Amino acid sequence: MYLSTENLTHTYGAGTPFERRALDGVNFSVELGEMRGIIGHTGSGKSTLIQHLNGLLKPGSGRVLLDGKDVWEGSIRELRFKVGLVFQYPEYQLFEETVAADIAFGPKNMGLQGAELETRVDEALAFVGLDESVKTKSPFDLSGGQKRRAAIAGVIAMRPQVLILDEPTAGLDPRGRDALLERIKSYHRERGGTVILVTHSMDELAKTVDSVTVMSKANILLEGTPREVFGQADVLERHGLTVPGVTAVFRRLAAMGVDVDPSVLTVDEGVKSLLVLKNSQGGDIS
Repeated sequence: MYLSTENLTHTYGAGTPFERRALDGVNFSVELGEMRGIIGHTGSGKSTLIQHLNGLLKPGSGRVLLDGKDVWEGSIRELRFKVGLVFQYPEYQLFEETVAADIAFGPKNMGLQGAELETRVDEALAFVGLDESVKTKSPFDLSGGQKRRAAIAGVIAMRPQVLILDEPTAGLDPRGRDALLERIKSYHRERGGTVILVTHSMDELAKTVDSVTVMSKANILLEGTPREVFGQADVLERHGLTVPGVTAVFRRLAAMGVDVDPSVLTVDEGVKSLLVLKNSQGGDIS
């Protein structure tokens, strides 16, 4: 395991009437190169977990380990260069006069300058799909989707070994959402690092990640591949969660006696399943 937690516990408002246990002995691990999804209803602990992975929160008890070493026994500043965290609505964190300056902020704090710094900025722009012409623009003159990409580029420019994205597609239209997800998948393929995607969208996870962690009531409820996790629809529903929309449709069809695969996760898989059914019935699936 590359990034992990051991019996991680965190309590908000300890010793006050508002005390709330957000993490309760959580044991989480992700491998280098893995694409992991984290889901859970509001208050499940997922946001608290990822803030520990980046050193923004200190454990009440337990440990966070990076490559086998307790992150709080080393430099938290260095940890944040290795584990980059992109918050929900990251565009609200843009603050420099130009897009290039905003993207360069992190690498500058790493001590980079000159041609190397310029290369980092250009690479990050390319990864998120922004044209070099935006470099001299004010980040506040960009469209909503462009702002989101510029903010993500600022973290990517530090070349973190682990990239954590908290609801990266929130508020985007379908086209912008799909484009950003493709950029994230492309980044993962080309860099070979670890990507952790926190989202409420089961459809996004089904077509994006290798594995899923489901959180509920301050701990981990389920873990496995998307097919393994979404195959336990009854468990998810009892904890206020759903399966991808296409999976729900095919589960319903199967329950009605239609000979289709109820574990379908994506639209493409659904089309293939229906074609198999069509061919088995001589072209008639009415």
